Amino acid sequence: MALIKVIMLLFLAGIIMALEVITTSAKQSSIPSEQSKLDDWIDHNMRAYEKDKTVLSEIINNELTLDKALTAAEHAVRVVKVSQDGKGDFNTITDAVNSIPSGNTGRVVVWISGGVYREHIMIDRTKPFVTLYGDEDNVPVITFDGTAEKFGTWNSATVAVESDYFVAANIQFVNSSPLPKGKLNGEQAVAMRISGDKAAFHNCKFVGFQDTLCDDKGRHFFRDCYNTTIKSVATLTGVITAQARAKVSEKSGFTFVHCNIIASGDTYLGRAWKDMPRVIFAYTYMGNNIDANGWSNGMWPIEAQGDNNKDVFYGEYKCMGPGASTSKRVKYAKILSDEEIKPFMSMTFIQGNKWLIQPPNLKRSTQKL
Repeated sequence: MALIKVIMLLFLAGIIMALEVITTSAKQSSIPSEQSKLDDWIDHNMRAYEKDKTVLSEIINNELTLDKALTAAEHAVRVVKVSQDGKGDFNTITDAVNSIPSGNTGRVVVWISGGVYREHIMIDRTKPFVTLYGDEDNVPVITFDGTAEKFGTWNSATVAVESDYFVAANIQFVNSSPLPKGKLNGEQAVAMRISGDKAAFHNCKFVGFQDTLCDDKGRHFFRDCYNTTIKSVATLTGVITAQARAKVSEKSGFTFVHCNIIASGDTYLGRAWKDMPRVIFAYTYMGNNIDANGWSNGMWPIEAQGDNNKDVFYGEYKCMGPGASTSKRVKYAKILSDEEIKPFMSMTFIQGNKWLIQPPNLKRSTQKL
């Protein structure tokens, strides 16, 4: 199981690839070192779906296609409109999600007009192929004030997604619970929990104070989420990740690439949630509030404690900024070589060639859907 568990953090994700199982079925080009080339790299590696064809365009090696379930779903797209002014198909996102039948096999795009939607939303595992698409010119906000004390951490999420093939674009996910008072339990307040496989987030924002983004399990991709910035609002100490790899044979982990980390208090790149976490930061700007140690021993499981734990995989690669200095990093931090970073720097890390496609552009393509 893999999880991003953010402590005292406003999490505004950059480009992240997270997965439960790493596969290496095909070679793909690595993420470029120049950020200006990033969009072209992503577009090249994604599958551009063409509605009038029976197959999807072949980009990599002329041998890879999207999985059959996704191919079928993208041939059966349905759009429903949510608008608070009564001019859509539904007034609430919850009603739109509830209208999707269990066992759904076609892509359902829930097009959400601008506004603040105070809702507690669950998309259960029987409803795959759901897209939440916000108005690009007036990005909607979905907000709820759930806390672990009221609902448990898992169910405190403003939006929880347990189904596969989920996509979100142009959405703000907010947990509006107040600033925690420092208690160990009860104050976790999740904005988004993603527990389904093969999910993608484009131009989204995740806002909260504690455990903001719960990246539970599966293969996930985050692109251009709040302009690639991760901002810690901790007044004392913050931690960006708490990854949950439990054993060496478990191939889970997170890769953060071309991100910008800023903070108001002392901030660590990560701590362990289970015994053997795996987190990589590459080509990332780190502000001066990043703790010189980089990675925290605090709240670790007993098995993961100690400066020389060989099974902890905390990697950094060609990062920059005042917080990126590795001269005082903990002994178990890894400064990765060009060869060591390769497995974490292509779509193969999340087997994206099998399922990643561009989000819809409803302004351009509504009449065709």
